[in-house]
Amino acid sequence: MKPVCLWIPQVGAVELHIQPYLSSWYDDSVLYIQRVVQLFQDRLPILLRAALSHTPVEVKGTDNKIKQDVDRFLSAASLPGLIQEDSLASLCKVMTDEQQKVIVIDCSESTPAFQNAVSNKFCEDWIPSFLNGLESGNPFLIRQILENFKLKAIQDMNSLKRYIRHAEMNNYALFKCFVFLKNCGNGDVLLHNVKVEHVEMPEAQNVVKVLEEFMYEEGVITPTN
Repeated sequence: MKPVCLWIPQVGAVELHIQPYLSSWYDDSVLYIQRVVQLFQDRLPILLRAALSHTPVEVKGTDNKIKQDVDRFLSAASLPGLIQEDSLASLCKVMTDEQQKVIVIDCSESTPAFQNAVSNKFCEDWIPSFLNGLESGNPFLIRQILENFKLKAIQDMNSLKRYIRHAEMNNYALFKCFVFLKNCGNGDVLLHNVKVEHVEMPEAQNVVKVLEEFMYEEGVITPTN
């Protein structure tokens, strides 16, 4: 019986230590996504695209709770593993050099107001799913929808990388690259990210440059993208 008496205080100490983390887990890991979807509704694509493109977002006119929710949402919707760490640093540098405008969200009114807001069709197409999840009242469903959104973005990015590898040796594959970028709805973000990731690969950079020119000519992207 003596060993049992020795372990009881240790178990109690562990429970006391982890209890605060357990009590806040639901809010920290799940509910903030539901709150952000509820707050922004059909303006959510702006945040989704900002997360995928690593565009900085500033929230003002509200308390720290909403600011933290938005920061967590952007982090949850981003794809840090999709771009290598050194490429991600290069992406941030390119964004700074291009003087990319910060998205400013003013939450001082009941309906948030945006400055420098940019969206795209890929992100907009996901809004019915998010709003249906919101209507269901199930925060776990909304989080799963966000994970599905990220999975689709990852699949498209991997497809583009594969097309670019083939396009280095095949003009037909180059055309397939262009068609894919034009039709996926997320071509502006994918092209920008892959441009940075292939910065040290001259042949791939040549393909990306040609694709960029095609996209400009067709009006799929603009110089501000």
